[in-house]
Amino acid sequence: MADTARVPDSDVLAAEARKITGLDDFGDPWIFENLNALIPILNSEARLTEVGVGGAVAMITTALVNRLRHVDLVKKHPEILDEEVDVAAVVVGLPRTGSTMLHRMLSSAPGMTGVKWWECQNYAPFPNETLGNPEPRREAASAYLAYMLEHAPDLMSIHPMSIDQSDEELIILGLLFSSTMIEGMYYVPTYARWLIENSRTRCYKDLKQILQSLQWQDKKRKGAKWVLKTPGHLMALDAVLETFPGAKIVMTHRDPVSTVPSYCSMMYTLYGMGAEVDRKSVGDFWEKRLAELLTLFMDIRKKSGDASFIDVRYTALTKTPIEEGKRVLAEAGIPVTPEIEAGMNDWVEANRREDRAPHQYTLEDFGLDKADIEAKFADYRATYLDQGVKA
Repeated sequence: MADTARVPDSDVLAAEARKITGLDDFGDPWIFENLNALIPILNSEARLTEVGVGGAVAMITTALVNRLRHVDLVKKHPEILDEEVDVAAVVVGLPRTGSTMLHRMLSSAPGMTGVKWWECQNYAPFPNETLGNPEPRREAASAYLAYMLEHAPDLMSIHPMSIDQSDEELIILGLLFSSTMIEGMYYVPTYARWLIENSRTRCYKDLKQILQSLQWQDKKRKGAKWVLKTPGHLMALDAVLETFPGAKIVMTHRDPVSTVPSYCSMMYTLYGMGAEVDRKSVGDFWEKRLAELLTLFMDIRKKSGDASFIDVRYTALTKTPIEEGKRVLAEAGIPVTPEIEAGMNDWVEANRREDRAPHQYTLEDFGLDKADIEAKFADYRATYLDQGVKA
């Protein structure tokens, strides 16, 4: 990282957010504890280029602007907090296990909904918006997606994106400096550890309120069943279960020997947009981090019991996606109508894997070893793969 390229302190960035919005109420200031922990780590550990520093400043400023606008919106429209958000399912499988496919297929069906990619980037309305016409935010999302693909052209073959597809509320939690999005954008192992030890769960109250706001903003969502999704929820499943007590936790399963190098490839691509991080560092961090997330999952599942969980095998999902989708919805208590089945089928037909360029990577690219991965994930593999899961 160049000596002159540093992310400014939070008071500088907060002042900029206030200047942009003309607002000054950030609500509960807990997010600044996270931000004040993150910024020194970005400057000391993330290996940011000047472009990366600019991206980090933009991300933090966007996060604070959204916070100011959201707090202001709720103050002006307290009825937002009366919205009944019905979360039916939360998909939480590790990255590269088919969780994105399952989430988008389910949330695209009639009567279902999920957070759209453009909403994740800016969950609070822009000042020039009229309610029900979020075109300014959609245009901003389109511009940002074009920027991402210009700087990471392989991204679409790894993780296809569209501004109108459902995506991960991980991004919203990242704008609260509280999710694995941060370590997915920046190489910050120390911050990943800090989140686990200091701020693992408290963002979920805010997430629920943001979902209430998104439902209030889009009247067509009234009465819809929400399907959420992010592997990052594995870090705090106890908070997910407490915040959305009626939801089923849907865990997609695939052998880590396949998922770990695939995810390392994706992370290396994302880091490369604004940092100088070598493949070996990426492999070392993410092999351990993904193993830790699965350990947290198994610990919480053991404490909570199996009743709230639905298991889905990657192999079954890719071979018979509609049947797996119907099974998940049925176990989540949602009657599968012909319209829902047709909606899932439409999504599958429009998003076939063979229509994308192949994602290429090897274990050796990231200094990984098959036997070592099998050993690190031995408990998970023995419980959910070797003996099989209900599927």
